[in-house]
Amino acid sequence: MSGSVRIDSWLWAVRVYKTRSLATQACRAGHVRLNGQSAKAAQAIRVGDEVRIRIEGFDRVLVAKELLVKRVSAPLAAAAYDDRSPERPPREFAGLLGLRDRGAGRPTKRDRRELERLRGRALPPVP
Repeated sequence: MSGSVRIDSWLWAVRVYKTRSLATQACRAGHVRLNGQSAKAAQAIRVGDEVRIRIEGFDRVLVAKELLVKRVSAPLAAAAYDDRSPERPPREFAGLLGLRDRGAGRPTKRDRRELERLRGRALPPVP
């Protein structure tokens, strides 16, 4: 096999995306990073490269162990990468953060600050 493969083709082959066109769209949208750099769809991936993919608001971190060009079965696809993704929070907690009643209107500045504090993005208080 060659020394490199297109990243959109590899993401499709290891079953991260259902179609190759979805993998290409994710690359164009900036959801795919290769070794810390934003990746274009035609960028080459090699064995040992780290790929970060933003899916449903969470990052998946994959390290390529094998280069695949064609889509293979799920067990073979899982063997082609090393998954180093951080653990996702339980669903009970993920759904409760930032939930507002329908029709409650636009959040006030105080509401926005409370939501950011819950999500862990609050700025430190100004002295």
